[in-house]
Amino acid sequence: MSIASEAAVRNVNVSQCVAEAINLEMDRDASVVMLGEDIGRSGGVFGTTRGLQRQFGPDRVRDTPISEMAFTGMAVGLAMEGYRPIVEIMFVDFIGVCLEQVYNAAAKIPYMTGGAVKMPIVFKTAGGCIGSAAQHSQCLWGLFAHLPGMRIVVPSSPYDYKGMMAAAIDSDDPVVFIEHKGLLLRKAGSFAHGREVPRERYLAALDRAAVLRPGSDVTLVTLSLTVGESLAAAAVLADEGISVEVIDLRSVVPLDFDTICASVAKTGRLLVVDEDYLGFGLSGEIVTGAVERVGTSAVRHVLRHGVPDVPVPAALSLEQQIVPRQASIERAVRKLASRS
Repeated sequence: MSIASEAAVRNVNVSQCVAEAINLEMDRDASVVMLGEDIGRSGGVFGTTRGLQRQFGPDRVRDTPISEMAFTGMAVGLAMEGYRPIVEIMFVDFIGVCLEQVYNAAAKIPYMTGGAVKMPIVFKTAGGCIGSAAQHSQCLWGLFAHLPGMRIVVPSSPYDYKGMMAAAIDSDDPVVFIEHKGLLLRKAGSFAHGREVPRERYLAALDRAAVLRPGSDVTLVTLSLTVGESLAAAAVLADEGISVEVIDLRSVVPLDFDTICASVAKTGRLLVVDEDYLGFGLSGEIVTGAVERVGTSAVRHVLRHGVPDVPVPAALSLEQQIVPRQASIERAVRKLASRS
C-alpha cells in the first residue's frame, strides 16, 4: 500500500461505509438511481443513504410511498432500460409484499432472454435480531438463496460492506445485499476483524469466503453478525486448547465451497453457525455440500447451530435463548470437539 493510500484509511461504522459506497458509484455513473421509503430527506432508517438526495437530487434518490411492489417493479423496468437501480426494502421481513418482482421478474428475465436483457439491480435490505419481535427480526438469506438467478451478499465488516456494495452496484446480475441491523447500529471502532476502510472507491469480491482465524480442530462457518461472535468464542476456546478455524462466508450465492472444503478436509469437524432458521436452510446446504465434496471418510462430525423453526420472540430475554451468540457458540464448539 502506498503512503498516500495509508493516509486515506480510517475506522468508520457500517452505515457510513454503505453510504460512501453508494455515493461514489452514483458520482461515477449517472445510471445509478435509488428507490425506497425514507431514503431521501431522512437518509434511511439506519443512515445508509445519508446526504445522497441532497447531493444527487430527488430524481435519482427518490422517496417512495409505502408501495414495495410498485417501486420494485419500477426498478425492474429501469434496469431493462439501462439504469442501475438500488432498491431499499427497509427490513427484509417486508420482502413478501414485492417478492413477485424479485424472484419472478428480476431473477428470471436474464435467463428467459438468453442473457440479452441484463438486470443490474441491488435489493438492499436489513435483517437480523435486535429485540424487534417476530415481524422485524428475521434474516431470510436462506429464502433468497433458494431462488435461482440472484447473488446473495452478506458482509460482516465495514471494509466488506463498502467494497461489496460497490461491487454489487457494478454487477450486471441482480444482487440481494443483506445488512444486519445489529451491525448497522454498532459504533465505529467496535469491530474486531476486517481491514481499515479507504476513502476511495474499491471493489470487494462477491464470490469468495475468508478464513479469518486459522485452526486445526474445528471448522466454524458463519456469516454476518455471528462472525464477530464466533471470533470471540474462538479466542476463549483457544485458552481451553481447542483450535477453531473461523470462515466468514461473505457470499451465500455463490457459496465458496473451495474454502469451506479445504478447511473441513483439514479439521474433520464442521460447525455451521447461522442466525437464519435451521429448517430447509443455509446450514443444511453447507453441511450437505461439504460432505458431498469431501466425502464421509474425511468429515468425522458435523453440527448446526442456528435459530429453531419458531417466530422470534418479542421479549429480548427469550430472543437471546434462540439466537446464536458467543456463549452458545462456545457450547456448540465444545460439544463438537468432544466427539472422538
